[in-house]
Amino acid sequence: MKTSARVIEMQESPLRKLIPLADEAKKKGIKVYHLNIGQPDIETPPNFLRAIKNFDEKVVGYSISNGCPNLRQAIVDYYKKQNINFAENEILITNGGSEALLFSLLATTEPGDEILVPEPFYTNYNTIAKIAGISIKPITTLPETGFKIPAKKEIEKLITPKTKAILFSNPGNPTGAVYSYEELKVLADLAKKHDLYLISDEVYREFVYDGFEFTSCENFAGISDRVIIIDSISKRYSACGARIGSIASKNKELMANILKLCQSRLCVPTLEQAGAVELYKTPHSYFEKVNAEYKKRRDIVFEKLAKIPGVQCQKPRGAFYIMAELPIENAEDFAKWMLTDFNLDGETVMFAPAEGFYATKGLGKNEIRIAYVLEEKKLSRAMDIFEAGLREYRKLTS
Repeated sequence: MKTSARVIEMQESPLRKLIPLADEAKKKGIKVYHLNIGQPDIETPPNFLRAIKNFDEKVVGYSISNGCPNLRQAIVDYYKKQNINFAENEILITNGGSEALLFSLLATTEPGDEILVPEPFYTNYNTIAKIAGISIKPITTLPETGFKIPAKKEIEKLITPKTKAILFSNPGNPTGAVYSYEELKVLADLAKKHDLYLISDEVYREFVYDGFEFTSCENFAGISDRVIIIDSISKRYSACGARIGSIASKNKELMANILKLCQSRLCVPTLEQAGAVELYKTPHSYFEKVNAEYKKRRDIVFEKLAKIPGVQCQKPRGAFYIMAELPIENAEDFAKWMLTDFNLDGETVMFAPAEGFYATKGLGKNEIRIAYVLEEKKLSRAMDIFEAGLREYRKLTS
């Protein structure tokens, strides 16, 4: 029996493939600090679980394929607070942001097409593109510029007749970059000029620091027919396991066709939608508190990294990730060694090697991504362990 080439060619998750090594370390009694994945330890707002516990239907039946009307209306109300106006029929509920991305790509591209994506990018973009039968053509961004979008003429060189969309996350995963109005205008102008879709992954939109302003592509006039906003409750409300995402677009024809994909998988879980309705009613004060917490965590990680000889990094403006270039040849080998051969007083650290966040071969080999998703004391301890491990590893490999 043969396995399909489609699945063989898929990239193994660089975030999860080291988990067996972490599990083995734990079996040996070693404590592992997980800085490898964006799983916040922030408490999920209690109104989510309360809504599920109070669910009083006698049968947990199918939801409608485009999502519960009250959830779609809750999302409409949420966007209004962001000065973005959508109608309820311009929202589709999905099984997390990942399904929203998959459906958006399936609806806007044909097998063999290309999409432009600023790199480094969220690794699942690669996987989802493979499922859709399309290729990612990277727009390389540089750490020394804070991963800013390059000049319009540089991006325009990458556009071919096969190019159908520009996909990006803002704020960025894994970089923490927040694109300015001017940077997004470059993408908006190119999308309009070359008849491309703009697929804007905005799941981290609430997490912006240092007074920097978040801009959505929906804020630009004259391009609403080509803008697709991907969103999710996972990060915003620390509800990753609930798997509730959404697609928002004013392109009625596109949304009618994406609905066919929604119908093919029947519906999104009914109970989680009931909980998500209440999450979207969470007061703004929640985000003020959470943002302040993430900013403190960011500063801990950045300051610790900045003091380590040979480490290069930029302070991120958003999300809860930081990229760092290490004074070693292979960050994945180092990550494995930290789990198999190193501990400090019975503790070690797991982080994400960054090569898998790039499409350009050879980039990111000595870079890592750290997710600052642990409370301050644990995070500070984890970074001290990281520094000790890097120092020891360099002695062994120099």
